[in-house]
Amino acid sequence: MREHVADPYVQRAQAAGYRSRAAFKLLEIDAKDKLIQGGQHVVDLGAAPGSWSQVLIERIGKEGRVVAVDLLEMVPIAGVHAIQGDFREDGVLEQMEAALAGRKADLVVSDMAPNLTGVDATDQARSAHLCELALQFARTHLSAEGALLMKSFQGAGFAEVLASMRAAFRSVVSRKPRASRDRSTEMYLLGRGLVGPLDR
Repeated sequence: MREHVADPYVQRAQAAGYRSRAAFKLLEIDAKDKLIQGGQHVVDLGAAPGSWSQVLIERIGKEGRVVAVDLLEMVPIAGVHAIQGDFREDGVLEQMEAALAGRKADLVVSDMAPNLTGVDATDQARSAHLCELALQFARTHLSAEGALLMKSFQGAGFAEVLASMRAAFRSVVSRKPRASRDRSTEMYLLGRGLVGPLDR
């Protein structure tokens, strides 16, 4: 708790009105890779509590659209279309597609992480599975020149996740934002330009 309170990114998030320090991870990646553009249609997977959605809606402007989905309920954010549910389910997917107004997404972001058990093998397997789900969603719902940014964890299964990304996108890079805690093994993978979208 002392570490959290003293964390400069926590303090900056509170000062800026962001719901969590994770906002600065996306801001840092966007500053380097110019991911977020005005007017984009963006899907935020695993969005709660909503700091990434806050950053997204600030940057895409009124002409864009942010569709945020999470199993957990999320306090509303002005301009963000929030959906509570599992994006693997047909009913939730239909809501997401309706919110996108029939368009493919320009950008899919995923900061999803599993509930950690403390057992490395279990946690790595769960993380890799979430990455597979995010990648499968992106390959179906991204525009041909769209991008996927997703969180993974280094360790068992990371090489396979990276290989899957490289098979799906023309360009794949990894990013470790300064806002990530030093002890964290999290790594963000950014894929751009689909090799070939999947049909549902």
